[in-house]
Amino acid sequence: MTCPVTGAANGAAVPLSGPRFATEPAELYREMRRDHGSVAPVLLDGGVPAWLVLGYRELHQVTGDPMLFSRDSELWNQWPNIPADWPLLPMIGHKQPSILYTVGERHTQRAAMIAHALEAVDPFELKAYAEQFADELIDTFCGKGVTEIIADYAMLLPVRVLARIYGFSDERGPGLVTAMNDMIDGRERALAGQQHLASSMFALLAEKHANPGQDVASYMLETQLADDGSGFTDEEIAQDLMVMMAAGHQPTADWIGNSLRLMLTDDRFAASLFGGRHSVAEAMNEVLWEDTPTQNVAGRWASRDTQLGGRRINSGDLLLLGLGAANADPQVRTDGSALTGGNSAHFAFGHGEHRCPFPAQEVAEVIARTGIEVLLDRLPDLDLAVPATDLTRRPSPWLRGLTDLPVRFTPTPTSVFGESR
Repeated sequence: MTCPVTGAANGAAVPLSGPRFATEPAELYREMRRDHGSVAPVLLDGGVPAWLVLGYRELHQVTGDPMLFSRDSELWNQWPNIPADWPLLPMIGHKQPSILYTVGERHTQRAAMIAHALEAVDPFELKAYAEQFADELIDTFCGKGVTEIIADYAMLLPVRVLARIYGFSDERGPGLVTAMNDMIDGRERALAGQQHLASSMFALLAEKHANPGQDVASYMLETQLADDGSGFTDEEIAQDLMVMMAAGHQPTADWIGNSLRLMLTDDRFAASLFGGRHSVAEAMNEVLWEDTPTQNVAGRWASRDTQLGGRRINSGDLLLLGLGAANADPQVRTDGSALTGGNSAHFAFGHGEHRCPFPAQEVAEVIARTGIEVLLDRLPDLDLAVPATDLTRRPSPWLRGLTDLPVRFTPTPTSVFGESR
């Protein structure tokens, strides 16, 4: 019998690429689980081997044991086989100084610094910023009767809000939007986007050293005053600000797009299009279970030989976190109850000490929910401008989002920061 995923004999490693990750990931994960179990062998770009953790319980085990399954990429047993131009190097994090690849006590300290800075953000101000920028973006297309929600709205909103709470002036917001989206495109402007983001972060820190404010950058710089040796350098803080902006932008934009797609194509959420706020939260929660923006994450590295899901994992093996697959594990989704009552036991934000910090989750939720609610308030008869079957997804096994979401609506007048609402 051959594997329907690869055409190879059962047990063969599955290439972590191809259109099915965009078109039918749920079916693909079911086939992988059927043919390989809860931990499947996969191949990354260039035939590099890794394990994809598909099982909910197995993923909980991996993310909950940072000693056995470490975030230290230096443990990887494949480094001798990785070329200098390997396309996934930025994701794997070889010798990167950010919090993503810091381990032990230093990671705990950096995570606490980030959580403290984000917790200090006034939630009412955050929502007001999200409403302001949402209204400004909607004003650019509300009189036309048609727009493309992903490019004209979802991919613009999160960065503008994050830039404001980090401490950037609004004049620098559009440049940061361009830089972030250039980096995501991964084309010739990706490097320029990364350089612009880095220089902007260092410039921001220099400004906040001279004139601190009530913003995330200033709160993070306060750690440099610690007298116990736990303070952080500008380099570390700048790296973490870049990670926070990247992690807060694309997944939040996809959360907005995926939730709107669900609400525009599923009759259960039709009431939301006429001002029903409760359904917005339900749709957003369902997306985190069924259509989570972050599908797969690299990764964890085994610190010694071990067993996981009936597989022998060798010391230094790379394990990829199959968040989307684990959310759909039939062992924990036997009756579909995971979607009811606001159940948040999904893996959309990860798990364990390297999960997305809870304050960061709250920031993303406020931006996404406010963005959806303002849009539906302003354009209550919003509808798809193309058949749902024509909507396309980004061809990536890592982040799941729409490439476009064309909509139509009755043209409406512009507003001054939502006064018409």
